[in-house]
Amino acid sequence: MKVIDAHCHIYPEAIAAKAVESVGKFYGIEMTGEGTVDRLIELLHDADISASIVHSVALRASNVQSINDFISDQAKLHPEFIGFATIHHDFEDMSAEIERCISLGLKGFKLHPDSQNVNADDPRLMKFYELIEGRLPLILHCGDYRYDNSHPKRIKNILQTFPKLVLNAAHFGGWSIYDIALDYLKDENCFMDISSSSMYLGPRRTTELINIYGAERIMFASDYPMWSPAIELKRFMQNDLSESQRELALWRNAERFIGAELG
Repeated sequence: MKVIDAHCHIYPEAIAAKAVESVGKFYGIEMTGEGTVDRLIELLHDADISASIVHSVALRASNVQSINDFISDQAKLHPEFIGFATIHHDFEDMSAEIERCISLGLKGFKLHPDSQNVNADDPRLMKFYELIEGRLPLILHCGDYRYDNSHPKRIKNILQTFPKLVLNAAHFGGWSIYDIALDYLKDENCFMDISSSSMYLGPRRTTELINIYGAERIMFASDYPMWSPAIELKRFMQNDLSESQRELALWRNAERFIGAELG
């Protein structure tokens, strides 16, 4: 069966170790992944994962274009990669950068409101969503018990304001606040990847949430380098799902989200 990992971070070799260390400190966990392109390729091949959506996050507006160039270059070098761009709420000409990213072959965008220190429904980002609505998909980090920036109530506001926005509400719609996310997003029109979730929820609750939201909304994802794609795939297969549900979560929904067939 084809498998697509819908959520992976990659960094240039020269800064990967520092970037991974910074992410570990942000979440208070000991990181084991390297964050490099070569290591992700190795893990994907070992696990027989067909493709992965790759991205990185701009913590400053000045980093947006260099990150997008890097992701584009890696997607061109590695057919396993589907490159997603970044944007920053203070970037001066979002419209021009969106067009540039399309010309670079990037297939969507990724935002992380918590690490970028901005509310997900900040007016500057609402303008950005308007620009990509109906054109490009968006991965949005959602949830954190420590912050309000990506609270599910903000995600709901975005979805109701932009009903044609193709959105992946990452981490079951609310990392570490999964039941709160369920209250806000159960009936909303969005995808959800399950990265950085199953290890906390366990197979029983993971399966319950997949069934409540509907398997047609769910995407398998590892959140590399937080976790190993190979280990996360094994963990996913422990969930009590039908073959059709697995097929949806492992690749069909990711292709719908991206808007393209792979392989």
